[in-house]
Amino acid sequence: MSLDHPATQPVIETERFVLRPLRKSDVGPISYNVADERVARMTTSIPHPLPPGAAEAFVARALSDDRVEDVWAIDGTRDGGAEVKGVIGLKRLDRNQCEVGFWIAPAFWNTGLATEAVKALVEANPLEHSGMFASVFQDNPASARVLIHCGFEYLGDAEVFSVARDATVPTWTYSRKL
Repeated sequence: MSLDHPATQPVIETERFVLRPLRKSDVGPISYNVADERVARMTTSIPHPLPPGAAEAFVARALSDDRVEDVWAIDGTRDGGAEVKGVIGLKRLDRNQCEVGFWIAPAFWNTGLATEAVKALVEANPLEHSGMFASVFQDNPASARVLIHCGFEYLGDAEVFSVARDATVPTWTYSRKL
């Protein structure tokens, strides 16, 4: 099993935005968006309330040479939009697979942004993996629809701990062959 990764991440361009590697200047917009309880509650790892330094630590991990996840900002400056509309990442798994995770700033919910970002990442397949997985909380059917629209297939139910909820939450798990 090898979890090696390239030293740099590619920039992935779409018509509406660019997926680009995080940079230190993203700390402010990320902190602002993930401090929103609606965002944090739909993730496993973002605490609510957001403690001081959490966004800085997240960006530092994303920039680290020994990271296990490549993270991209969904950057809308191309069309005059926000610099960080959301974040999408690929966590390396064994057997040439990865797990996709994302969050979108509430101002951009229900705009198709998440679907376009996941599609762009799937099509680019920057880690050159043979498969992707994703899980969503069962009370977040919008994210489940994003995965289905991007060709992911339902695998089954599971549970995972959510830091923001301080509880175990039922999930739906999906996979996509590449």
